[in-house]
Amino acid sequence: MVGKPIVKGTRITVELILRQLGQGVAIKDILVNYPHLEKEDIFAAIEYAARLVEEESVYSLDPQEYDQAKTPVR
Repeated sequence: MVGKPIVKGTRITVELILRQLGQGVAIKDILVNYPHLEKEDIFAAIEYAARLVEEESVYSLDPQEYDQAKTPVR
């Protein structure tokens, strides 16, 4: 899957699961559409995404803030 994280033992990407959830597809419907998935797989995909966001750093590109702090704002 071109290096994308997948649910172990499947070719179902974490991205696919998250997109479906983001579009409002119910967990029960995802499980029906992808019978190889289990509820725990969906929760694991959400946890994976949460950990990625948790470690993400955001830097300001506002030159005034940069000049005042002398370092990027986190």
